[in-house]
Amino acid sequence: MELLISNDDGIFAPGIRVLADTLAAAGHGVTVVCPDRERSATGHGLTLHKPIRAEAVQGLFAPGIQAWACSGTPADCVKLALGALLDDLPDMVLSGINQGANLGTDVLYSGTVSAAMEGVIEGLTAIAFSLTSFKARNFQPAAAFAQALLETLTTSPLPLPMLLNVNIPAVESGAIKGTVIARQGIRRYVDLFEKRIDPRGKTYYWLAGEVLEDVVDIPEGYEALAQELQRLPDFATLKGIPTDVQAIRDHFVTVTPLQYNLTSLLGLHHLHRWQAQGVNLPVCPD
Repeated sequence: MELLISNDDGIFAPGIRVLADTLAAAGHGVTVVCPDRERSATGHGLTLHKPIRAEAVQGLFAPGIQAWACSGTPADCVKLALGALLDDLPDMVLSGINQGANLGTDVLYSGTVSAAMEGVIEGLTAIAFSLTSFKARNFQPAAAFAQALLETLTTSPLPLPMLLNVNIPAVESGAIKGTVIARQGIRRYVDLFEKRIDPRGKTYYWLAGEVLEDVVDIPEGYEALAQELQRLPDFATLKGIPTDVQAIRDHFVTVTPLQYNLTSLLGLHHLHRWQAQGVNLPVCPD
């Protein structure tokens, strides 16, 4: 299988090196295009107002792996690779292995997930891999899981391009209880802005967030509407499916399918019901 691998931790991150080398050793064709420095939490940002540069990198990866360091964001890297650097489209786009979790609402900020999502936008199946620790350095179990997952997808292909967001618990292999298909949960933070003064006496702020461990599954005020939605046939299958946030706490590897269509089905149902009750939407004045 021909693979394009990117990340948001940068070209020198150990996670991408272990992933790329492991998959190359398994017989896959591997091309790496990733940021030339850490670009975490950049979301799906693109570089529009300055040129993007890409330089070939030698010696960081196993022989046979082509690698480029790109000056842009993670999404830039994949877009550039697919549109300019590669002669042919890869079979799949991978991103990671990220240093730290990408669970719940983290995916909205994640450069790792956005790099993979760029592949889906171009019609390719993509997988984002994250090791749920900022301190752990053993990426080999996560890379071995990635290799096994690719084997599964080879024998049982997905019916359409989608993004699989995979999080691997940063625990000993024997402590991992298994793998679950999970739905996206909610991960909230207490945003702490630390106020500082620079050497010239000017104020600046440093953002640091602390994750809230007591995470609710349904936002406050949505309970009644969510219960009504769960009774609809299309949503019956969601019952009993764990969230990625909770499953990781229970030491399961989580696999969550994501899409770039952000339409709220909960909101769509409510607004249609709203109209059925005679509420008229406003129109633009003449």
